[in-house]
Amino acid sequence: MKFFSRKWIRPEDLNSNGTLFGGRLLAWIDEEAAIYAMCQLGNNRHLVTKFMSEIDFVSSARQGEVIEIGVEFVSFGRTSITMKAEVRNKASKQTIIAINRIVFVNLDSEGKALPHGLTTPVSTSD
Repeated sequence: MKFFSRKWIRPEDLNSNGTLFGGRLLAWIDEEAAIYAMCQLGNNRHLVTKFMSEIDFVSSARQGEVIEIGVEFVSFGRTSITMKAEVRNKASKQTIIAINRIVFVNLDSEGKALPHGLTTPVSTSD
């Protein structure tokens, strides 16, 4: 898995327990996965999150820690791309959250599912 983004946990990211708020983390993951999907599909506008599998909160993060967000290609459907995600603590490498399936659907300008014609992922080295 490639870890593309890092986030520094700040006071506004915390829940009432003083740890990273899960909703904030899920928003970051959704954004990172959407950017990855856009790069794979070459579609910068018409893409939506269709599905996220069960979300496994393994550990937590505290203020001042740095986390890394990773996504990895799983498969293409006719109009979709599926990937998985993991977030880990940058220093300890301990997993914070894992999501086995995130599905995005390619859309036309009318908002209808549009076949993308892809069968293999593009390079993600950049």
